Amino acid sequence: SSDHNTLSVLLQVGFFPSECVELINDKVPQSVTNSVPKPVSKKHGKLITFLRTFMKSRPTKQKLKQRGILKERVFGCDLGEHLLNSGHDVPQVLKSCTEFIEKHGIVDGIYRLSGIASNIQKLRHEFDSEQIPDLTKDIYIQDIHCVGSLCKLYFRELPNPLLTYQLYEKFSDAVSAATDEERLVKIHDVIQQLPPPHYR
Repeated sequence: SSDHNTLSVLLQVGFFPSECVELINDKVPQSVTNSVPKPVSKKHGKLITFLRTFMKSRPTKQKLKQRGILKERVFGCDLGEHLLNSGHDVPQVLKSCTEFIEKHGIVDGIYRLSGIASNIQKLRHEFDSEQIPDLTKDIYIQDIHCVGSLCKLYFRELPNPLLTYQLYEKFSDAVSAATDEERLVKIHDVIQQLPPPHYR
């Protein structure tokens, strides 16, 4: 009962963000969610003050990263956000993979044929763990296509595609131009409109 009262107070004062309330809503008794707001008691007031102080004293994202507690995602993360957090101009995963492909992977179908799924997942896990895997290991040299597949996987999982949802119609119009010359001019024009991280 006291736990329900505490939760009720926290919900009333807006301590939890709405998405949290939505997640736990199924488990919260109807009597709590429908209860009429009551004056905050001294005990609950102290609890709220303590929780607010606790939340404000949380370590920064940077400190958590330095301690190795927080890892930045690579795959499935917004391109601009990822580059801002990592401090890179282009994603390290693409830099490593394209350099490797230019050195070892100029073979037929490098981006057409798929690599072995377990190798692709192994590479993905290493990049997602903020490691730069050694692509010159025999396992990858013998399955060069897994590196090409990883590049495609990175692009496929971007929440906003490389050419962006916002410019989709303009790119579509550009490639539909009547002549090669007109098509080239239009595509060049749309590329200039890409956000800097996407343009790079």
